[in-house]
Amino acid sequence: MHALSIPTWIVHISSVLEWMAAIWFVQQLHRRRPQEGWGWLAWAMLPALVSAMCACTWHYFDNAADLAWLVDLQAILTFVGNCTLCLAAAGLWWRGRQRLVP
Repeated sequence: MHALSIPTWIVHISSVLEWMAAIWFVQQLHRRRPQEGWGWLAWAMLPALVSAMCACTWHYFDNAADLAWLVDLQAILTFVGNCTLCLAAAGLWWRGRQRLVP
């Protein structure tokens, strides 16, 4: 656990907590407006959250060489998360656009 300084740990952990809160808020928005596709955005945020958890786990174990696969998993989940977020955002944009066009 000595791989990172205390301020860096604070940033890592607060980022994970903030991302969890953002997913919760988007899910609440989906419950109020389910027809607009906010639920897809909440699901699309999960790969990025798991990616951040992979980074925290690897650092927690002092960047152990036998856990280096977490770095690869983090990279893959970051890519997947960026793609799913892009698709979910495009879906929200498309639905919003459809409502504006008579």
